[in-house]
Amino acid sequence: MPPTAASKKSISNEQWEAKLAAVKVAKEDMNKLVMNYLVTEGYVDAARMLEQESGTAPGVELGSITDRMELRKAVQSGHVEEAISKVNDMNPELLEEQQALFFHLQQQRLIELIRQGKAEAALAFAQEYLAPHGEENEAFLEELERTVSLLAFDEPQASPVGDLMDVAQRQKTASELNAAILSSQGQEREPRLLLLLKMMLWAQQRLDDKAVYPKVTDLATARLSQAGS
Repeated sequence: MPPTAASKKSISNEQWEAKLAAVKVAKEDMNKLVMNYLVTEGYVDAARMLEQESGTAPGVELGSITDRMELRKAVQSGHVEEAISKVNDMNPELLEEQQALFFHLQQQRLIELIRQGKAEAALAFAQEYLAPHGEENEAFLEELERTVSLLAFDEPQASPVGDLMDVAQRQKTASELNAAILSSQGQEREPRLLLLLKMMLWAQQRLDDKAVYPKVTDLATARLSQAGS
């Protein structure tokens, strides 16, 4: 029988904040965490400034980040073919080894053709470059069918699959490319800060079964809720 609110331990906001205040995090460790985020997400100028002000080493050549961010920006701007060409110049084996990434980049090229209203070109592109992948992979086929269905609507953005036309879809593809490049360079695919946030949410879910306590419900502000609310 799951525990009721009355049977759980109750921790007030004052008690919780006192416990948080008792946890000491070294400035050096915090700087490393911030540097990892800046490097992974490609904030070169901020990373260089943090290095100068705190002496925190970025762990990579900051010039290499610029190349990675140019690729990410190209996808985010809809210039996918340009991004693919630059990836092949940077690492010819990457897209050969990362078939899912290559498919998603080609899928994004298809979406951009549809966005431009080039229906015939989009169909020809899908048949030549994406259909062969769909024949070999059922998941790719489902994604392809969903993308091609955009052509059935006069206003694709307002269709049931209109999310594919959102800027968020470009961002998703760009993030996948960014992660693959980081991995190929022996770096972490995502910032450690994101991992810590995931661990915090997991810990809160576990603690929900045992206690009533202030929790972080808004990651943007990190504001604590009132215990029991």
